[in-house]
Amino acid sequence: MSDINNLPNAEGEEEVNKNVEHSDNIIEEKASIETDSSKTEETTVVSEEKSIDTNESTTTPTESTDNNNDEVLNEIEDSNAEDAEDEGNKDRHTIEVKAYDTMSLEALAIELERLIKGEKVQAIKSHVDGINNEFKDKFQALLDEKKEEFLNDGGNEIDFFYVSPIQKRYKEAYNEYRKKINDHYQNLEKNLKQNLADKLQIIEELKGLINVEENINTTYKHFKELQERWRTTGPIPRDKYNNAWNSYHHHVEIFYDFLHLNRDLRDLDFKHNLERKLLIIERAEELAEDDNVMRAFRELQELHKMWKEELGPVDKEYREAIWEKFKIATKKINDKRQLYYQDIDKVYEKNLEQKLELIEGINAINAQDSNSHNAWQKKIKEIEALREQFFNIGKVPSKVNESTWAKFKESVRTFNRQKNAFYKDLKKDQYTNLQKKQELIKIAEDNKDNEDFEVTTALMKKIQSDWKKIGHVPRKDSDKIWKRFKAACNSYFDKLNTSRNAANKESLDAFNHKVTLLETLKTLKPVGDKEKDVEIIKGHINLWKELGRVPNDKRYIEGKFNKAIEDFLTSLKMDKNEVEMIKFENKLDAISDSDNTKDLDNERYFIRKKIDEVKGQINQLENNLQFFTNVDDDNPLVKEVHNNIKAHKENLKLWKSKLSKIKELY
Repeated sequence: MSDINNLPNAEGEEEVNKNVEHSDNIIEEKASIETDSSKTEETTVVSEEKSIDTNESTTTPTESTDNNNDEVLNEIEDSNAEDAEDEGNKDRHTIEVKAYDTMSLEALAIELERLIKGEKVQAIKSHVDGINNEFKDKFQALLDEKKEEFLNDGGNEIDFFYVSPIQKRYKEAYNEYRKKINDHYQNLEKNLKQNLADKLQIIEELKGLINVEENINTTYKHFKELQERWRTTGPIPRDKYNNAWNSYHHHVEIFYDFLHLNRDLRDLDFKHNLERKLLIIERAEELAEDDNVMRAFRELQELHKMWKEELGPVDKEYREAIWEKFKIATKKINDKRQLYYQDIDKVYEKNLEQKLELIEGINAINAQDSNSHNAWQKKIKEIEALREQFFNIGKVPSKVNESTWAKFKESVRTFNRQKNAFYKDLKKDQYTNLQKKQELIKIAEDNKDNEDFEVTTALMKKIQSDWKKIGHVPRKDSDKIWKRFKAACNSYFDKLNTSRNAANKESLDAFNHKVTLLETLKTLKPVGDKEKDVEIIKGHINLWKELGRVPNDKRYIEGKFNKAIEDFLTSLKMDKNEVEMIKFENKLDAISDSDNTKDLDNERYFIRKKIDEVKGQINQLENNLQFFTNVDDDNPLVKEVHNNIKAHKENLKLWKSKLSKIKELY
């Protein structure tokens, strides 16, 4: 910028003595700057331009500036004062503010590490605050979830403890930030105090310039050196900024009045300042057309700082005109900035509507009655989906941010309380189920080595069926007890299968021998002696029985054997009942060898039923004879009835013999 810096308030037309007189009234201002920080003056760009004409009766255009423009000028001034105290503050506007509310815990930790490593620590305070608030809220939500899981698994609240690697990582980064920012402000405080002392010394030297008896050019050169020292000295405490700046510019003004004795030097400064201010106006007008509103406003702040800090006054004939042009460009940028914030506010309002709808959705789920595990699992997924949407929506107006977050947390906590109450009751049932299953485990382990396979197999199948009917047990015990129960059952059935495999080999051998015996029986011829033939056939029957059982899928051979026996006995022309009894005894032998006693019970039931039927038929026939009164016994009808009665009685005798044979087996 210009070599002529910080030269406002130079009128150039008043008597030097008037300003020197005025200077006497503030000769002690150094002391007031050091001791009275509570009376800091509020300095704006407007006041700078107004002070240019303090000795004139005319009113400058800035006195009629509208309130809205005054506010933006004041905001620019406040920002400039802040930047003067800490140069890192202006950098905060160029650092991207990301959507922290949509980032995961890990992403927040990584972003914090990136800011600490890559940016000035004093420029990232607002960013760190945003990240820290989001991290605390989201980690607390995670902590609540982990605590619920712990309680649902049967844990006691007092024993709950959760440590997250990402939390540790975040704390380390945040502690590093705290250390850096503390170190920065300690150094800053020290530097600010030294810079204040240096600038007060510059003011004292400015005061002495008008009393030095030397060549005006030498004095002017000294003045320029003091200006350069002021500009490069660095920031001072913010509460001292306005007083120091006003005092400095007041004495610059006095020097310019003193410089009135040499118009050439003063006019040279006026010309240079005008050129630079016109360039500033040109740049401000370009910024007024920039679509990046926030970038334009930030650069506008820098332009105002240059106008005020680095450039002095211009000739009186140009002052009002250039200031008015600068104000117009400033107002245009500020108006666009206000519209930008209005649009942002609309987005935030829309986000608020969406978040309130989600909260209502959670409350609606809370109002539903659910009495099953599956129903609650469904609700948990629904709540998690709504919760995720809530975090992804974005910011809401700051005035309702805390209340909206509080409503959301309360609705989620209500859900969690209801869920915990349900699962607490469910735990009681699960512990009852656990006891029942432990009893079944004891039965299984007590019988896993039992070799009474017929009885034990039915028992093991029953307890397996009972296990399936019992409900859930606590998750921490589920796998453990299932492994015990499964191991005991598998141990038993492995032994059973081993035994059956051995029996299957024996039954297959029995089948092969019975095939051979059956072929022999088919070729067997009676010897002609009935008793010997009966003995021979009974010998074959006994041998058949001694060969043992055949595999279930080959039981058909038993029917073939019975058919061969029946054919052989029929060829002997024996008494029908005698043959029937031999066949029945053979059948009973087959039934009695079976593991299933139900077949024998069914046979006994069948015989009893047949006995009752035959008795009924005999009674019916005998009753029918009563209708044949005064009829000879030689009557064909009467003979037929008597023959039927006799046949039924023979049949009854046979069935009773069969029943007697069955009873012998019980």
